[in-house]
Amino acid sequence: MSVSGATGRTPRIWGILTSPAARWVALLALCAAYLQGGFDKAMDFAGAEAELARFGVTPAGPFTALTIAVELGGSFLVLSGLYRWFGALALAGFTLFASTLANPFWAVSGPERIASENAFLEHIGLAGGFLLVAWHDWAAARAPTPARG
Repeated sequence: MSVSGATGRTPRIWGILTSPAARWVALLALCAAYLQGGFDKAMDFAGAEAELARFGVTPAGPFTALTIAVELGGSFLVLSGLYRWFGALALAGFTLFASTLANPFWAVSGPERIASENAFLEHIGLAGGFLLVAWHDWAAARAPTPARG
């Protein structure tokens, strides 16, 4: 079965969607909030520190620096392909931790609960996307290579 016959996709569109450029743009989209967040926190460290303190994170200074390092460093690893699986796992773990801290929907009620639960689940989706990136990168690194000869 051909790609176009089996799925209705034309080979040209399939080629574009599966290109390295399209993959990189998808990874950039996945990392966009972390790049923006890390950059903003680095530009306003005191504000970022105050935000973490508001959530009860202490000591806020070192955890703010760690947050910036994970957001920017993890994004760099994912986008560069250098230990992509590690960057993706770091961002997935960070996202799960931060979402649990910032969106405790189980502790609120009414309309606030709906907004908090939606934000929490959106972040679970991001974490799942990073887990998928890590899985694909790990599997590709361990795929057998054809013998040359």
